[in-house]
Amino acid sequence: MTDAERLIRTYYDAFDRGDRDAMLALLTDDVVHDINQGSRETGRDAFAAFMARMDRCYRERLSDIVVMTDSAGTRASAEYVVHGTYLATDEGLPKARGQTYTLPGGAFFALRDGRIARVTNFYNLEDWLGQVARPTVTAPTLPQPTPG
Repeated sequence: MTDAERLIRTYYDAFDRGDRDAMLALLTDDVVHDINQGSRETGRDAFAAFMARMDRCYRERLSDIVVMTDSAGTRASAEYVVHGTYLATDEGLPKARGQTYTLPGGAFFALRDGRIARVTNFYNLEDWLGQVARPTVTAPTLPQPTPG
């Protein structure tokens, strides 16, 4: 395993453990974060604020992680499957009701001096919206026998 692959795997291990301090320690001070179908933010503090919002609204874990790196160790990418629960309504998105979702995702990384200098995340927002907008199915309530 290359140093670049080890760095990305360590980042995702920290993500799955919910260890945000460990994740942040792997980023450069001026990390660039391209949010899926959203804005670009710069800096570790902005990344920490983003993760705090994510932790409030979502509980996620990743599986089937595949990491690819270039030969120079300056670029990497990862493909994975996100397994999540929508916990609290995120601004501009459908109402959260504890919906679960599973969708493929990926990320591109720029690496510098043994740290992550850019994270660009991608997933299919329409797929996610379709999964969380589905009506919640509940089991029917059966009539209870009356004592008699």
